[in-house]
Amino acid sequence: MKHTLVARVLDQPGVLVRVVSMFRRRAFNVESLAVGHSETPGISRMTFVVDASRVPSRLVEANLRKLLPVVEVHDVTHVPAVARELALLRVACAANERSEIAGLIQIFRARIVDVAPDSVIVEVTGDVEKVDGLVELLRPRGIVEMVRTGKVAMTRGASARKARPEDAPDAGDEEPGVAA
Repeated sequence: MKHTLVARVLDQPGVLVRVVSMFRRRAFNVESLAVGHSETPGISRMTFVVDASRVPSRLVEANLRKLLPVVEVHDVTHVPAVARELALLRVACAANERSEIAGLIQIFRARIVDVAPDSVIVEVTGDVEKVDGLVELLRPRGIVEMVRTGKVAMTRGASARKARPEDAPDAGDEEPGVAA
């Protein structure tokens, strides 16, 4: 089962290396990692998607909490949350195929953000399943290049500091609290 963990860390040089080194030493598999500034100066936010089928997510959380630059960690898998991913896809297409591509991507609320003589760049934002769906739809047309941000997540309603993800159930194979 995949778990989404959100950590607030000190915004200092070397913090990312320390966190990633802990994952490497413990052989935790990270499916995606997104890092950026938070609303608090001096604090960054890391969102991890980890495969908890081999290692319990609580063990990953406990190991993260031991690191000095980590301020707090929450598993938002089973709490109401909004999660999104951004992808940019360079798709091969001739000038006469652009309108067809534009029509296909409208279903996913994606948009063309760049046009070249032999390709277009498509931007899509949404849950992982939506991004995967568009990738599979465009794959037969020829995806020349692709970049994905990885999932970012934020709890709904109360802030993550007020939510109690540790009280949530640890069973199930899906992410019921994470909204599309």
